[in-house]
Amino acid sequence: MQLVRGLHNVRPSHHGCVATIGNFDGVHLGHQAILTRLRKSAARLNVPSCVIVFEPQPREFFNPETAPVRLTRLRDKLQLFREAGIDQVLCIAFNKRFRQLSAADFVQTVLIAALGIKHLQVGDDFRFGCDRAGDFAFLQDAGQRYGFSVEPTATIEIDGQRVSSTRLRSALAAADFTLAQRLLGRPYSIDGRVLHGKKLGRTLNAPTANVQLKRHRAPLHGVYLVSVQLQSGRHVPGVANIGTRPTVDNTQRAHLEVHLLNFSRDLYGQHLAVTFQQKIRDEQRFESLPLLQEAIAADIAQAHTLWQHYHTL
Repeated sequence: MQLVRGLHNVRPSHHGCVATIGNFDGVHLGHQAILTRLRKSAARLNVPSCVIVFEPQPREFFNPETAPVRLTRLRDKLQLFREAGIDQVLCIAFNKRFRQLSAADFVQTVLIAALGIKHLQVGDDFRFGCDRAGDFAFLQDAGQRYGFSVEPTATIEIDGQRVSSTRLRSALAAADFTLAQRLLGRPYSIDGRVLHGKKLGRTLNAPTANVQLKRHRAPLHGVYLVSVQLQSGRHVPGVANIGTRPTVDNTQRAHLEVHLLNFSRDLYGQHLAVTFQQKIRDEQRFESLPLLQEAIAADIAQAHTLWQHYHTL
């Protein structure tokens, strides 16, 4: 799969494709249905498949503090697109200049001039353009004018409700990992590289891997039983704290720290995948480090018990 960063990097070889447009945050079952249809259309027309995404996501650009919390970073999306068999991804910088494009300008600049699309696959609720005029009917008219076909992808429902990124965020906030897995078609995980931190965990008899989040806010907050896939492919149980570390940190930036059970090897620089199994407790502020150490010890003991329960089911 080829990643094209920005319209200025589009080459003639990218011209003539089938495409879809969206945030694809979470790449849940609804998104996967769009990708499946896109891949089939590409095979039918014998042209490459292309996914168009934006960084930052539009609502993050307009108001980063109130935008929906990010479920998947660009790196994660690209891996999921690759696994879905997508040929190319066009990542467009969503900035002041781009936000001013009307729906008509977007079609002309991106879909026609840059990509020369043959077919467009969209979700049934898709809208675009600074004037919000871009919807399915608008795209159908544009397709007749410029010679590309447009197809909507029907809503995917589970338990009579739409599969959406919003619903997935709600499931994660409620620590309903069973529902989250049903919406995703896979367990929810957060990937990241292990960075050097303050190494406070060592002084509390609970060394942790500081996993890079690359996001200001996280979709989860609290202490969780987790399964961690190491770079070697090995899976190790652990207990993770994801949040702002109110006892030891004055910032509001989210952190992910993982203590691996019965594991003591150096993980710095490794890329880990942390899969969330069950919530243990909310994150809280303790009045002293000894009280924090006591709580961490209790969390680790409970994680051991929960993990044994998982393996006896």
